[in-house]
Amino acid sequence: MNDALRKESGRGALVVMPTYQEVQNIRPTLGGLLKACPAVRVLVVDDDSPDGTGGVADAMAARDDRISVLHRHERQGLGPAYVEGFQWALARGYDLICEMDMDGSHRPRDMARVLRYAQGHPEVDLVIGSRRVPGGSTRNWPWYRDLISRMGSWYARMALGMPVRDMTAGLRAYGAPALAGIDLTQVHSSGYVFQVDMLRRIIAGGGRVHEVPIVFVDRVRGHSKMDTGIVLEAMVQVTRWGMGRILGRSSR
Repeated sequence: MNDALRKESGRGALVVMPTYQEVQNIRPTLGGLLKACPAVRVLVVDDDSPDGTGGVADAMAARDDRISVLHRHERQGLGPAYVEGFQWALARGYDLICEMDMDGSHRPRDMARVLRYAQGHPEVDLVIGSRRVPGGSTRNWPWYRDLISRMGSWYARMALGMPVRDMTAGLRAYGAPALAGIDLTQVHSSGYVFQVDMLRRIIAGGGRVHEVPIVFVDRVRGHSKMDTGIVLEAMVQVTRWGMGRILGRSSR
């Protein structure tokens, strides 16, 4: 698998992993990822977690040069953490820049499948690990969270006129040229709507998107960051973008 996940040129694949209060998950998640995908590099972006997640990340990085850590001074949300991680990766010349959750909900074997597809299809600009295409599923998720996710994807798909089934998926691999074509300084989405925002920008730029089926597993340690404010942000932003599409305006 090491050869399958290595690029012929450039610096290969980097997995950006934002963290906040994930001290229970960081060791098993990073250990599993680096076992399944030994050629990747990982950037942990920690939002000053009070539970010591950042310190654990530093200790792991000191023992394994595949791990780097970016410390931020306050909790600013998922979107800004990813944006900073993407900028870090682009500045260092990585070919593929990936997203993966630290909470254990994304299986390392699925990250490996997404990477294999991305590296075997360089014409695709964004590969999404999807729960909503044939072969994809969720496991042990509360019914109400699954319903919120399905309805959110359906609403975003209808409002924005995009054919992607899993609009809010957080397991992804971006080709660096497509990501570099986005003005990341204009991406202001904070919560999970960040995934929709990035997707619409990739498609608006003519990017090609492919969904690979994955199994999404509910976390077994720690607590979800999902709350009413995150859901409300998504509804408001998607509605605004959808209205801009109907009226023929570009909406940032």
